[in-house]
Amino acid sequence: MSSVDKGQVVAVMAEGKEHALAVGCTSLSTDDIAKVNKVGRLTKAAKRLYSDAYPKITTHYTIHPRDKDPRWKEISMERVQEETDILIVGGGPAGMAAAIRARQIAEEKGVEVRVTLLEKAAEIGGHILSGACVDPIALNELIPDWQEKGAPMNTPVTSDKFGLLTSGGRIPLPAFRGLPNYNHGNYVVRLGHLVRWLSEQAEAAGAEIWPGCAAADLIYREDGSLKGVATGDVGIAKDGSPKDMFERGMEFHSKITLFTEGCHGHLTKMVSKKYNLRENSEPQSYGIGLKELWEVKPENHKPGLVEHTIGWPLDKNTYGGSFMYHLKVEEGEAPLVAVGFVVGLDYSNPYLSPFREFQKFKTHPYVRPLFEERKMSNITRQTRAAAKAASAQAPPRPL
Repeated sequence: MSSVDKGQVVAVMAEGKEHALAVGCTSLSTDDIAKVNKVGRLTKAAKRLYSDAYPKITTHYTIHPRDKDPRWKEISMERVQEETDILIVGGGPAGMAAAIRARQIAEEKGVEVRVTLLEKAAEIGGHILSGACVDPIALNELIPDWQEKGAPMNTPVTSDKFGLLTSGGRIPLPAFRGLPNYNHGNYVVRLGHLVRWLSEQAEAAGAEIWPGCAAADLIYREDGSLKGVATGDVGIAKDGSPKDMFERGMEFHSKITLFTEGCHGHLTKMVSKKYNLRENSEPQSYGIGLKELWEVKPENHKPGLVEHTIGWPLDKNTYGGSFMYHLKVEEGEAPLVAVGFVVGLDYSNPYLSPFREFQKFKTHPYVRPLFEERKMSNITRQTRAAAKAASAQAPPRPL
């Protein structure tokens, strides 16, 4: 190192090992070369972030406007427009119920109202977290004869358990009437099946269902009011340029637009920010839910059993718990149990992994026998964010 001054070494390290060898600094030690490599990698990373010589981290048009990109100069940006009276964004239970009710009111009033529902999944129910315990009170009001119409709600809750898990045992806790963990009168369902059935009822009532149609942007009128939504463009290359198959999305204009896109929907966030809808609301809190569908031994299968736990493996400072729903199946089918774990996203431990906590939960002495010598169904696992205590974060209603 005596043959190279300090300033030259710094310059060499900034350029990387290759430059060090080029200027004849072959006397650098192994540790010095390692430092050179590290600085060189950081320099290259910085170039990727800030230099036009490297691909952009994102090529989205909201970051890199197309009107300033010469590759889009000859591309027509006109959209096909569709007019409707009521537009519903999101094909989950809430969206389907809204479509059905809108058509029912139109029939009652004797007016013609076009109801259009957009769902991003290729098929209805494709993005629904299956396995749920449903209170039928809303369905009783919406479709009183749902049983006669074949709603896939075939597993009434027959037993309800609630417990606190310790590291080696379980402490039973009471499930009092009126509390959220009291499920008598509810039904264990595969929610994706229920949503598909609701879509059939909506179409029978006269609503239009558009699956595989993801709303991507909002459209406003000149006075600032919401005009509708636009679906996403297709046929865009990774570098942000249009492919030969590029096709512009559609515009859906409506008199009324309902957003039922689920937890933390991006259009809901956009419209909330535009009209300051959360001005007088408490901050929303969220959780993440992980669910798996398991084939279990027939002797461990108890259709209608609903069980929830809190405690282990989470500590006293982390909000969360588990659920296990035993589903009724047709004769000859494998017995199924939907098992899941929910962790509040306000946990303070940066090393906590909700997925690992879920796997650890299944090793508990009380839980493990249910899954021994069995396998996950080919429906496998799903993950979804969930809003917690939504009523507490709702903005106050005007008087």
